[in-house]
Formats: sequence, C-alpha cells, structure tokens
Amino acid sequence: MKPGENEKAGPITDFLVKDHGRLEGLLQSAVAHAGSVDQGMYDQFRAGLLRHIGMEEKILLPAAQRLRGGEPLSIAAKLRLDHGAIASLLMPPPTVAVIATIRAVLKVHNTIEEGPGGLYETCDALAASEAAQLLAKLQAAPELGVLPCSDSPVVMPAVVRALERAGYSFCEGTI
Repeated sequence: MKPGENEKAGPITDFLVKDHGRLEGLLQSAVAHAGSVDQGMYDQFRAGLLRHIGMEEKILLPAAQRLRGGEPLSIAAKLRLDHGAIASLLMPPPTVAVIATIRAVLKVHNTIEEGPGGLYETCDALAASEAAQLLAKLQAAPELGVLPCSDSPVVMPAVVRALERAGYSFCEGTI
C-alpha cells in the first residue's frame, strides 16, 4: 500500500506505511549504482529498519496485546519470526543475494502489516481513542546506532536458520 492509498487509514497505518516507503527509498538509493552498494546509505537503511522493527516489537505489538485484554494478535508470532529473519539479514555485508533476500522477505512481510486486516489496520481499530498517544510513542522511538556488517563464518548459517524458522529461504538474485 502506498501512503494516501487508503483514505480510511488511521494515523498508525499512515505513519508506518510512510516509514516503509522511506526505508525502501534508502535501500533503493544504496543500490542505485549497478555492481556496488553505497555503504553509508545502506547503514542508514539498516538503522532505520531496525528502529522500525523495534517500534513494532516494543510498542505496537505489546499495545495490541494490552488492548485485547492480554491476548496477542494471531499474526504476532509470524511477525516476530519475520522480524528475527529480517534483523539477521542485516548482519552480513550487503551482497546481491542478501539484498534480493531482504527484498523478498519485506515484500511478504510488509503485506501482512499493511494489507486489509493487517497489523496496522488492526492496531488503528484497537487503539481508537488511544491512537494519538500510541502514534506519539512510535514517533518518539529512538534512532539506533548499528554495528558494522560482519563477514564472520558464523553469520550466514545463522541467517539461513532464522530465514527457515520464519518460512523463507535465501535468494540468489540480482539487485
């Protein structure tokens, strides 16, 4: 979903969909020149994506569970597995295959969050009169510093395991 596409979108949906667009723009800028990655732009993408995941994990999903009387959303477990897989993909250097896998996972994951009946729409509906306060918490989430990418031999096996737990596989592809 593109920002403004859903006229009935609430403030939570609007904010987080716009952030997805911002993150996609950073990733696109990082890989704009064929055969190379702008590491500075990629680091901004990584930090932004980890912040976004943190907003969902530390603010949005707990708020939804609280607003449901302690009952987690049915999609919460899947989203948490996806978040683990996505975070793991941000550890290795950004190869063509890593970027292709990030994009493949985000394509599925973002649809679960943005789509009709998805996380964001559900949270807007649950929050109702509390939506403004929840939005303020999301907006106040701190920026993150991230460690440099690691090409340690233990990283890629961990990435593959996290992807498999979430139901994905590592892609071979082009940027």
